[in-house]
Amino acid sequence: MKPTRHLFAFLLLTAFATSFAQGLTLYVGRGEALAGPIIERFEAETGVDVVVRYGSTAELAVLITEEGAASPADGIWAQDAGALGALARAGLLAPVPDELFANVPAKHRVPGDLWVPVSARNRTLVYSTQRVDESELPESVFDLTDPRYRGRVAWAPTNASFQSFVTALRVTHGEEVAERWLRDMIANGAKAYPNNNAQLDAVASGEVDFGLVNNYYLLRRLEEEPDFPVAQTFFADGDIGNLANVTGIGVLASSRDQELMHRFIAFLLSDEAQEFFTNDNHEYPITTTVQPHPSLVSNEEAVRAAPEVDLGAIDDLEGTLELLREVGLL
Repeated sequence: MKPTRHLFAFLLLTAFATSFAQGLTLYVGRGEALAGPIIERFEAETGVDVVVRYGSTAELAVLITEEGAASPADGIWAQDAGALGALARAGLLAPVPDELFANVPAKHRVPGDLWVPVSARNRTLVYSTQRVDESELPESVFDLTDPRYRGRVAWAPTNASFQSFVTALRVTHGEEVAERWLRDMIANGAKAYPNNNAQLDAVASGEVDFGLVNNYYLLRRLEEEPDFPVAQTFFADGDIGNLANVTGIGVLASSRDQELMHRFIAFLLSDEAQEFFTNDNHEYPITTTVQPHPSLVSNEEAVRAAPEVDLGAIDDLEGTLELLREVGLL
């Protein structure tokens, strides 16, 4: 039996007798299709009832901040590191026991162990295979402000992953550069969509030729529709447009069921859940005991493409929301 399974079994067996009648309230900033199935598996295997409130990660993080100690949530499963960092900085998250990190590489741990990474992914550029020649593919996300891309690029300003990208852009290149890029993209006719899947549809239908999304959305679509006329690529190695980010979960300091949340986290880090994240969602597993799905680029290529960004430093969510409001995107 693998270490993660030992840990998961131990936590379940030592607490199962008292867990049956218990329940959790979880705020989830991921799509229901990405998170719902694994939550249902946890409920089926433990008898624990999980009440889920879905929403955008940014909205849920702001809600928790407003609710404070009165929040009904026991935890938040966020789409990006930035929102969790903001909640940790505000003192709203409780430390997670060290033993839960047994198979999580040290590079994915954050100071104080105030939240736990669950899965990983990269930002990519999607493009039409019917209307875009490879010679048109930009070297950098900054190139998309060039007139040759006018009216041809999709983005999702209300999406948590895009907002984390903007935060990383602010941290690595400075406030002025980030604001100028946003304003130049707007001036160049970038078209806003509500989420990543809507961008894929827009590229496929011919509304736009390019989109800025997380890598797993297209892989999921191609599995359902092998002839879907969209491909994806990285920008040049190290470009901020290739930001590598993680989903993660935090336990609220105000939760009365922190131990039950720890058991849920143990389940998310089990081989069963990690295999779901990579085989069904096409994300990268966060633990060392599960291999990435073959459709994903190699870990070596993904690491080479990604810029050097400290995920613990992209926690100024409010600053990003303020900037997006200032330029008219929110």
